Amino acid sequence: TCVSNPSKPNFLLILADDLGIGDVGCYGNDTIRTPNIDGLAKDGVRLTQHIAAAAVCTPSRAAFLTGRYPIRSGMASGTQRQVLFWNGCSGGLPPNETTFARILQQQGYSTALVGKWHMGVNCKSRHDHCHHPLNHGFDYFYGMPFTLLNECQGTDDPELAKSLQDTYWLYTQVIILAVLTLLTGKLTNLFSVKWKIIICLAICGLLYFISWFSSYGFTKYWNCILMRNHGITEQPMNLEKTTSNMLKEAVSFIERNKHGPFLLFVSLLHVHTPLITTEKFQGRSRHGLYGDNVEEMDWMVGRLLDVIDKEGLKNNTFIYFASDHGGSLEAHRGNAQLGGWNGIYKGGKGMGGWEGGIRVPGIVRWPGMLPAGTVINELTSLMDVFPTVVHLAGGAVPRDRVIDGHTLLPLLQGRVQHSGHEFMFHYCGVFLHAVRWHQKDSGTVWKAHYATPVFQPEASGACFGRGICPCFGDGVTHHDPPLLFDLSQDPSEANPLSADTEPLFDTVTRRIGKAVEEHRKTLTPVPQQLSPYNNIWKPWLQPCCGTFPFCWCDEENNKVHGML
Repeated sequence: TCVSNPSKPNFLLILADDLGIGDVGCYGNDTIRTPNIDGLAKDGVRLTQHIAAAAVCTPSRAAFLTGRYPIRSGMASGTQRQVLFWNGCSGGLPPNETTFARILQQQGYSTALVGKWHMGVNCKSRHDHCHHPLNHGFDYFYGMPFTLLNECQGTDDPELAKSLQDTYWLYTQVIILAVLTLLTGKLTNLFSVKWKIIICLAICGLLYFISWFSSYGFTKYWNCILMRNHGITEQPMNLEKTTSNMLKEAVSFIERNKHGPFLLFVSLLHVHTPLITTEKFQGRSRHGLYGDNVEEMDWMVGRLLDVIDKEGLKNNTFIYFASDHGGSLEAHRGNAQLGGWNGIYKGGKGMGGWEGGIRVPGIVRWPGMLPAGTVINELTSLMDVFPTVVHLAGGAVPRDRVIDGHTLLPLLQGRVQHSGHEFMFHYCGVFLHAVRWHQKDSGTVWKAHYATPVFQPEASGACFGRGICPCFGDGVTHHDPPLLFDLSQDPSEANPLSADTEPLFDTVTRRIGKAVEEHRKTLTPVPQQLSPYNNIWKPWLQPCCGTFPFCWCDEENNKVHGML
């Protein structure tokens, strides 16, 4: 048995991608088999009101790593593009943000990220790696710097191209027209304009044109790549080997660092479309390919738990399992649903305020330190992992910035009855869509919606016409006074309250409004990492093995990948 410093536990943090809270057995699903995740809950603590800081990948993951609302780090979008769209864009998690990995690295931990990153790679050159995991406290990285897409497989409708092509072509035409107009005016002396302005506009137009052109068939080569540390091992990635390779890397890291202490963040590619599932699990579930993918994910979790047990690390390893946000309701292939089930909760991925997009499974196991079989209904957040991990590792939470997470340990151990959260703010991009108030004296959880997405079709409960719900514009409905729900009585958000039906309506909405004002005073302007310029493809930033633009390699081909 390997025993590391008992005062410094190991950490195994597992984050699923797009998993709905209703997809897991211990959260009420009785048709998809998840015995390993259910066993984790049986031996540990299950959180029933565990909330993501955003309903889409990039901002939610930024909040998870930093313990801060994504609007504080510039990782919340003010455009319709809510996540990073390219490996070759300049946006990403700013180098001046502090992740829990960086603090644990300073505390002597070996740190690794295996799986999905989706928080940027480069800033100014192809090799500066300013946003890369190794620049954010991880000693080792193996995985996708981006995220899985249908384009990675090439058999379904494209995800990025479908939403980008029309926009990029429109921007290209508008900018070209503006350049030609300015150029004509300059040459004919109709008006005075600096050459610098014309040149800058022309460069922007060229970038949009290149991005439009690249969206036709090149996305697989630009975005679907695997990296080991700073090097590219597969471009494009071989999806048939991905599950085996990811699992092998995670197991290998644990075995290499069993004398600890270590932090391993396993950021699963499951269960994001296109639902890459090995042949062994295809057709096994009662819910088609999505159910197969969930069951394979559970098997992967089981393999990780097995190696922890085999190496004698069970009692000294803090294990956490969650999803980055709710399941996608719009994901489908024909009549087949390819997204998750969010249980009784309304909405899903991309919906900033509705519960189905932000309430996720949350399970913590630490034998001997946390009471087994415990269920906690208190308000908790993915952002709470940051201070929890930092404190357990003997580090200090940064005092030069606002940290929105609260340490979970007193709540998990039963030393306190209430979490540190009174209010929680639910953003869609930079737009505040909803706020919840946990009224401690009464135990009531109120939730006020200031904006909600317009469903297409109207009664469908999702944005099928758009592919994902927008955060602003004609795709949302604003509410003044806000839609108010009592989540403790109406968790499905089916019956909005009014001044006529709820005597406390005015009191509650005023108190929540005051909390919003106080919260906004804590926000400071920061560079917007998902701005149109930062979220456009730039050839000089594109990770490439080989000679650009002929990017191709398969360094994994000769490696043993017999994990399955």
